Amino acid sequence: MAKPLLIHSAAELLDAILGGNMPADAQMDRFFRAHPNMGVRDRGQVAEAVYGTLRQRRVLEHVCENGLPLNLVAAWWLTQGLSGRALEDANYRGDVRNLVERTRTLDRSQLPFAVQANMPDWLAEKLRAQFGDAETLELATALNRPAPVDLRVNTVKAERDAVQAQLAEEGYDTRVTPYSPVGLRRDERASLFKTPAFKKGLFEVQDEGSQLVSLLLEPRRQEMVVDFCAGAGGKTLHIGAIMTNTGTLYAFDNSAKRLERLKPRLARAGLDNVRSVAIAHERDDRVRRLAGKIDRVLVDAPCSGTGTLRRNPDIKWRQLELDTLVAQQQDILVAAAALVKTGGRVIYATCSLLREENEGVIEKFTAAHPEFRIVPVQTILDRRHIPLTMTDDALRLLPHRQGTDGFYAVVLEKQA
Repeated sequence: MAKPLLIHSAAELLDAILGGNMPADAQMDRFFRAHPNMGVRDRGQVAEAVYGTLRQRRVLEHVCENGLPLNLVAAWWLTQGLSGRALEDANYRGDVRNLVERTRTLDRSQLPFAVQANMPDWLAEKLRAQFGDAETLELATALNRPAPVDLRVNTVKAERDAVQAQLAEEGYDTRVTPYSPVGLRRDERASLFKTPAFKKGLFEVQDEGSQLVSLLLEPRRQEMVVDFCAGAGGKTLHIGAIMTNTGTLYAFDNSAKRLERLKPRLARAGLDNVRSVAIAHERDDRVRRLAGKIDRVLVDAPCSGTGTLRRNPDIKWRQLELDTLVAQQQDILVAAAALVKTGGRVIYATCSLLREENEGVIEKFTAAHPEFRIVPVQTILDRRHIPLTMTDDALRLLPHRQGTDGFYAVVLEKQA
C-alpha cells in the first residue's frame, strides 16, 4: 500500500520537474538529497511513479480532467492496479470515486491522436507526418515503456563472455544484445555501479544503439580521431577501446565540467590515448589547428533527444527551439568536417526522431560540400558482421523496430 509520503512526495517532485528547466534525473537527485530520511525502497517507488506519470501524462490529464500533479500521480497509481481505498489510506483527498470510474471506463482508442500517443501535439503531428498513424502509435507505445539496461563490455580489459559470466557470479544475469558484438542487456534495473565488475572497468552502461554508432566510425590503430561533442564520454570510451588504446583520440566539448567527469571513467577503463579538450565553440582555435589532419570524426550532435524518451520522458514536455537547434547542428557539422583529411570519415549522428535534425541537416551539408560522399551504412554493417538491414544509406534505429533508443547516423567520406 502506498504511504502518504509516497503520493505527496511524488507529486512534489513531479511539480518541480514540470515547472523547471532541470533534467528529470538531476531534479530527482536534488530532491532525494533534500529528503535524506527517505529509504531506498521509498525513493524507488517515488521515482517509478514520477517517470510513469511523465510517460503517460496526456492520458492521465484526460482521466483527471486537469493537470494537477497530485491528481496525475494518483491516476497513474490507479492504472497500476492500486485501489481507490488504498488512495484514501494514502491521504489522497481528491474525488476518488470519480477518478476510479474514469480510469475503469477509459477507452484509449477514442482519445485524440496526440493523447493516445502521450505526446504534445507538435511532436505527435511531426511523427505522424513521417511514419503515418499506425506506426506512430506503435513507436509511441515503445517510447512510453521503460528501457532495458544495456551494457557495453570494455574490450580493452575483457571479452563479452567473460564479463557476462562474472556478472552472473555476482548475481546479475544478462543476455547478449542482438546487434552489438560487445553488448549485454538486462531487463531488470539494478545498482550495477556497485559491482566488482564495474569497479574493475569491465563494462559501461550504454544503449545498444549508441554502441552501433561508434562501430560505424571504424577507427584504426594509431589514427587521429575526434569525438567532437564528447559530453561525459560514453562514445569516447567505446572509440578508445576500438582503437585498442592506441593513436590519439580527442574528446571535444564546450563544457569543461562534463569533460571533468570523463577523467575517472578513462582511468577505470584503462585508456590513456584520450586528450580531453574544452572548447568555447565549434570555431575555437584548438579545433581549427587540426584542420585537414584527422582521420575520423564523430559528430554526436546536440539534439532534441526525442529518440531517448524511454529514459528521459520529461524531454517531450519541454519547450524546444527546433530552428535554433538545427542551425547549431549545421554549424557543428561544417566545422567538424573541416578537420578530416582526404579519405577521412565523418559521422553525423543524433538521438532524434525528427527529420529536420537528421535528413534535413545532411541534405543541406552535402549540397554545399560536394567533396563529401555518403557511404552506405549497410556496407559497414555487413563488414562488421552486424545483423541489421537498412533500407537506405543511413542508420535508423527505433525502439519498436530494433529495441534500441532512436538513433540516426550518416557516414560521410571526404573525396580527393
